[in-house]
Amino acid sequence: MAELFIVATPIGNLGDITLRAIETFKNVDFIACEDTRHTLQLLNHLEIKKPLISCRAQNEKQASEKIIQLLNDGKSVAYASDAGTPGISDPGAVLCDCVREAGFKVIPIPGASAFASLVSVAGSGGKTLIMEGFLSPKPGRRRNRVRELMATGAAVIIYESPFRIVKLLKDIADTESNRRLVVGRELTKLHEEITSGTAQELYEDYAGRQSIKGEFAVFIAGDKNTLQNSEEDADN
Repeated sequence: MAELFIVATPIGNLGDITLRAIETFKNVDFIACEDTRHTLQLLNHLEIKKPLISCRAQNEKQASEKIIQLLNDGKSVAYASDAGTPGISDPGAVLCDCVREAGFKVIPIPGASAFASLVSVAGSGGKTLIMEGFLSPKPGRRRNRVRELMATGAAVIIYESPFRIVKLLKDIADTESNRRLVVGRELTKLHEEITSGTAQELYEDYAGRQSIKGEFAVFIAGDKNTLQNSEEDADN
């Protein structure tokens, strides 16, 4: 039966690939991917050879039509973004919608994600967690969104690049300097670093570094009092 499999891939450490992901790649007829060069490296490591289809954010709608045609022809397809779980700050959502609307099954093959990895070690996440992903690179929009998110009282996960991490931490510290943060840098990779402390402490830490490399995930702890007050206001 023709089906689309959404396959999570390692975010750094290739040992995080799941047995089910490997079997899926082996069994499908085609593999669609955000970057064919990146996925080809993973497949070469796994000694798997399959025809590849480019399906990135810029051509996701058009690629979806091609994939639906393959499914109509009875072919099975797997989709992988560059790293982690598709659809979480990565392409994949448009493809899933199009394929499901065309009447085909979309099957998740779960695995690694920076989001889940950081939350698992952050502690005290609370009942409400907002996955925000990347914020606007424009300073005003980023600053306003940080304030909106922190005002909810919920725990928040934000992704950021090494070029803007200090600016993000400053925006958080300026909003609430004592809010607890956990910052994950290069999660699962050789130089993985996880630091925790107040927003002000982590801002000063990173602002004082001579060079910053790697991708970041930032966990902003929730504020139980703010969240409780918001829930009480909603009930009134």
